[in-house]
Order: sequence, then C-alpha cells, then structure tokens
Amino acid sequence: MPELTGATEWLTSNADEAIASAQGHPTLVHFWAVSCGICKENMPKVHEWRDQFKDHGLRVIAVHMPRYEADTNLEAVREAVTTYDISEPCAVDNLHKLRDAFQNDQGFVPAYYLFDPEGKLKSFAAGERGTAMLGAALHRLLGVQS
Repeated sequence: MPELTGATEWLTSNADEAIASAQGHPTLVHFWAVSCGICKENMPKVHEWRDQFKDHGLRVIAVHMPRYEADTNLEAVREAVTTYDISEPCAVDNLHKLRDAFQNDQGFVPAYYLFDPEGKLKSFAAGERGTAMLGAALHRLLGVQS
C-alpha cells in the first residue's frame, strides 16, 4: 500500500492514526469527490462494508480527490463528510499527491483499492460498477460468504 503522505488535510482523523489503523489489517482505500454523483450513490455500500466487516479486521480510508477547482473548497468537503457519514479517516488530496502515489493517473472517482493485511494490492475497481466488482474480492479476502 502506498504511503499516505502528502494530503493537504485530514478530516475525522490524521495520517498517523490512519496508517496505524491499517497496519496488519485488510484495508479498503476509496477515492471520491464532492462533485461525483456516482461516489455519493456508492458511499452507502462502502459504509455498509466498513461497519459489517470491522470485526473481520477491515479498515477503510477515504481520500477526497478534487476533479475541479470547486472541489478544493474545504468547507464543502467537510459538509459532504458529515452528510455522507464518512467516519473513517478522510484525507483531502488537493495537490493530488495521494492520487499519484496510488497511480490513479486518470483521476478515477470513485476508485477502490483493496489491500491485504501485508499491504499488497488485491483488487482495484473504479466507476459506477466499482463496488459490484469489488464485493467478491472483499468477501474472498476476509473469508466470509457473500
């Protein structure tokens, strides 16, 4: 899993806590943007997994990656974090350093990266059907029935 350094801000947590919580645990990192309608539609599924699989060790980290200048408005991001119940650590990536670290060169949102407890990438999915494609990989990694 790439380093989680370079975020312009952390909401609901900080980088050290996010890194520490992911150590030795399967981790889902999801990229989203305030202006992304698909991100908002898929957010409940991400939160369902966050809550349902917490006892299986799953950790979730959100990364807000702006697509447009308006997406860099920190107050709008904070409001969206509250509105969409983002209680997991949430990085704000206004300089796209995390996007680059995760090699999300196309700037896909939503984008989902699933890592095993050793930090190895097990699955990547993006776009409207991202959560549908990621679900089976998540269940396999955690050893739970779908």
